[in-house]
Amino acid sequence: MVSITNPFHSLLLKSHQRKERRPPKIDMSRVATIILGGGEGKRLFPLTQHRCKPAISFGGRYRLIDIPLSNSINSGCHKIFIITQFLSSSLNQHIFRTYRHDIFNSGFLELLPAEQKPTKKGWFEGTADAVRQNLDYFYEIPVDYFFVLSGDQLYTMNYQEMLRVALETNSDAVIAALPISDEDSKRMGVLQINNDGIVTDFIEKPQDLILVEKMRLPSNLKIKNVSNKKNHSLLGSMGIYLFKREALFKLLEEDPREDFGKHLLPTLIKKGNTAAYLFDEYWEDIGTIDSFYKANMALTEADPEFNSYDEINPIFTTRYNLPGAKIYNTVVKNSLICEGCIVEADEITHSILGPRTTVKKGSIIRDSYLMGSDFYTPPIQTNRLPENLQVGENCLIIKTICDKNVCIGNRVQLTNKMNLTHYDGDNIYIRDGIIVIPRGVNIPDGFIL
Repeated sequence: MVSITNPFHSLLLKSHQRKERRPPKIDMSRVATIILGGGEGKRLFPLTQHRCKPAISFGGRYRLIDIPLSNSINSGCHKIFIITQFLSSSLNQHIFRTYRHDIFNSGFLELLPAEQKPTKKGWFEGTADAVRQNLDYFYEIPVDYFFVLSGDQLYTMNYQEMLRVALETNSDAVIAALPISDEDSKRMGVLQINNDGIVTDFIEKPQDLILVEKMRLPSNLKIKNVSNKKNHSLLGSMGIYLFKREALFKLLEEDPREDFGKHLLPTLIKKGNTAAYLFDEYWEDIGTIDSFYKANMALTEADPEFNSYDEINPIFTTRYNLPGAKIYNTVVKNSLICEGCIVEADEITHSILGPRTTVKKGSIIRDSYLMGSDFYTPPIQTNRLPENLQVGENCLIIKTICDKNVCIGNRVQLTNKMNLTHYDGDNIYIRDGIIVIPRGVNIPDGFIL
């Protein structure tokens, strides 16, 4: 039996409260968004074996690219570029199916794939290089500001607030930043700011404790949002930037290096006209199997930090023309069951079942994310897809990520019984102690790991 309990009401209440305290809107018609969607995502292998990072399925029914796209649309920014490169076919198909502007809207969504140009014939070599190689397209757009966003982060943000900071400070650039711990600083850029919110120093992923101490925020610094998290005395860059048009073009033309965080931001900050936008809500950079797994599992909680039930700021994604889930004699606890699922399992606990997931009798699934399938039965029988896309009978699946279009045979046990941190098997892997089954794999009857 599946029921909706009171904690979910609090998610909707939060949305309403945010609406009540929201400041006046800012005109976003002269702003464009550039989303960097070409990430190879080596640390997310094998989920990136057949797709780029932004195309990975998240939360059962979304793709990671839906997050920056939805934030842009909800913020009123409808002029959107997506720069792609690595295994972009799946991403392109999702975008074409999901995002369409009507003829009465002045916005657009344009894909910019890596392509050979007269001046440069190689691949994009970094975040700044990806934008630089597409400058010819950006020159022609009549806007005053450009957002530069990552395509593989999880957060909800009103980008109007970043533009408000840019207008109030007349800054050439604004960097979104949030309070972080010393441990987080090893994987993020760290900012130093003054009492006016102007960035005075920036170090990318400092590993030296002396450098970390240098960047620590002074205790007398009184700026909203920087002191309300215990042991978070540093400011970390979120990889979300807003540039004045001419400042961005000039920066990319004068500094030929490849990366914003590592190279170009320090150059810009030295000029003394870069501000920080301080953010103190949920944000996660999906960079590893562990972070991806934890972010998904958090969605099964009664009151998750990332609120996908926000009707004011919805997450847009592909519409599935599927019936509601069918659940037979199954104990379901703290789980998300998506459209089109057919579940005969004994138990589903703390798990996510994506669209069309089929689970047969006697099976138990705990602490796992099954992404589902694109079909109930493949329309064409090939050796690239299993004949039956399902979890068979009497299986035990614990702490597992199962990619799309997978067949798990009968009596399979995926429990990592040896408590391995890392394992490379025949089409099955363990990363960060989590079992990962790649897309289109057939796990035979009786398999145990």
